[in-house]
Amino acid sequence: MRKLLLLLSVAALIPSLANPRPAHGEEPSSRWPAFLGVGGALPDSADKLPLTWQPDQNIAWQTPITGYGQSSPIVWGDQIFVTSVDGAKKETWLTTSYDLETGEQRWQMQLANSSPVDNSLYVSRAAPTPVVDAERVIVQFESGDCVAYSHGGKELWKRALGTDYGPFVPEFGLGASPCQTEEHFFVLLEQDGPSCLVALDKATGETAWKADRTARQSWSSPAVVMAEGQPHIVVSSGGSVDGYHPQTGEVLWTFDDVGGNTATTPIDQGDGRFLIAASAGRQGENAAAAKKSNALMHIRRNDRGDGWTVDRAWVAEDASPSWGSPIIHQGLAYWVNRVGVVYCYDAESGENVYTKRTESSCWATPVGIGDRLYIFGKEGMTTVLKAGREFEVLAENKLWKPGDIENTPLSPADQSSEERRRGAAMFSGPTLYGVALAGSDIIIRVGNRLFCIREPM
Repeated sequence: MRKLLLLLSVAALIPSLANPRPAHGEEPSSRWPAFLGVGGALPDSADKLPLTWQPDQNIAWQTPITGYGQSSPIVWGDQIFVTSVDGAKKETWLTTSYDLETGEQRWQMQLANSSPVDNSLYVSRAAPTPVVDAERVIVQFESGDCVAYSHGGKELWKRALGTDYGPFVPEFGLGASPCQTEEHFFVLLEQDGPSCLVALDKATGETAWKADRTARQSWSSPAVVMAEGQPHIVVSSGGSVDGYHPQTGEVLWTFDDVGGNTATTPIDQGDGRFLIAASAGRQGENAAAAKKSNALMHIRRNDRGDGWTVDRAWVAEDASPSWGSPIIHQGLAYWVNRVGVVYCYDAESGENVYTKRTESSCWATPVGIGDRLYIFGKEGMTTVLKAGREFEVLAENKLWKPGDIENTPLSPADQSSEERRRGAAMFSGPTLYGVALAGSDIIIRVGNRLFCIREPM
């Protein structure tokens, strides 16, 4: 169950300079083009986003999603793109476009799963978040099936990476979301068997390069981090943090004095800096390594100027995160764990500023904008904190009432033993998986439903 839960890390905030820009340099009205919002067009003020909402207040629209999915929504212009899976054996992958203003479905495309397995609460279900740019939306599923569509829903190309580089048979499915640069789409395929990082050409789907990785169980996603004008594809997972050249797949640097880093994703914090996070594990097996693995990392040119090095700037020894990635906002670094404890540190010195608990059972990555920090809870409670060195709750917002959203029926696989039945029942209720900012709107994805939160005109 612990490993299953590690699949559920979701949305955050911090744009990366290496991510693709719109055609002709024009900004779409709204842009949240990838997992963690990387490259997103953000409101220039927190005041443009809703501060408070309830089930009968500031919910502009909500719409059901066919099937079920754990991926985050992405946004380009006036379209929201969401993935899901349907069928007892996860036979059908679905990609759906919704109108940002009204929530109405624009189009839906289906793709046959090349490697069907039981549709179970114990296995990832449409977990990877897609990416979108000015030309296309590219989707990867945990089977290794990848497909690119035009913004109008026309299929451009598809790949079955499980055929080329699999089969993929991790016990709980693949959970890593891809990242992108102007030219390439980067897919991390990690399991107990042969694993790799693959770069695909975004225009054709052809493999640009493949970098083999040691077998490991991990659900963290690759990320683009800029250092001195050079993009690095950074992977923090299962005992190492590695940087790859985006054009060649060459390993530029490796840091292996870490452990327990199996769930969260690095986010570019500027100037070659990024945070990593780790947890002790269900049985405390990674406790010693995890204490030094919640840290600020810094990529630099080496002393000779002909290569790269990475070091640990400081360590947040008291942090105990779960699945949400840590972020830096207004000079403060934040880790939030699954029971809602917020660990706040000075981003320059690593000094602990405060440790406080909220009412949100937090699985998602927090979003910081302006004077606010939004903490999105698993069960629909969002706590909004005042950004800064003092802990202050500005609002506590509930998205749905008990009974508003139906529970997910348990599959035969979920009921194959009493242990599995009890465990699955704990997570059959509505679960908040992902968030996107779209202009002045907040888009929230539950497994089988999409919400738009908006202040009335």
